[in-house]
Amino acid sequence: MKELTCIVCPIGCSLNVEEGAPGADGFASLTISGNRCPRGAAYAREEIRSPRRVVTATCAIAEESIAGSHSAINTRRIPVKTSAPCPREKIDELLKEVYHTKVKLPVNSGDKIIADWQGSGIDIVAVRAVEG
Repeated sequence: MKELTCIVCPIGCSLNVEEGAPGADGFASLTISGNRCPRGAAYAREEIRSPRRVVTATCAIAEESIAGSHSAINTRRIPVKTSAPCPREKIDELLKEVYHTKVKLPVNSGDKIIADWQGSGIDIVAVRAVEG
């Protein structure tokens, strides 16, 4: 049995998940208890079968976009996040690409920094506007 805390709403139900025998779809059957609403059961099912996370990070600003001293180049970064949850097993790969990306200014909040990452439908978008 696995114990989870639901994060879908502020109640934070304590969920118990028991895995049964694999079904025709290849996934083990799940018995979920402790949820006060159907969203808790859906959360537990996704968390056990295919956990996903919204990823937040920062991208470097391209050298040619920064006016001034070289010390500013090393510290200026722009916050970004995924437009949709990313499979947990691919987060390291996604972050590697994000950290190697250099952004040219100006950037507006919501601008796609990386579009359709690896054909997944996940975009990396700017969280804040930064002028050049």
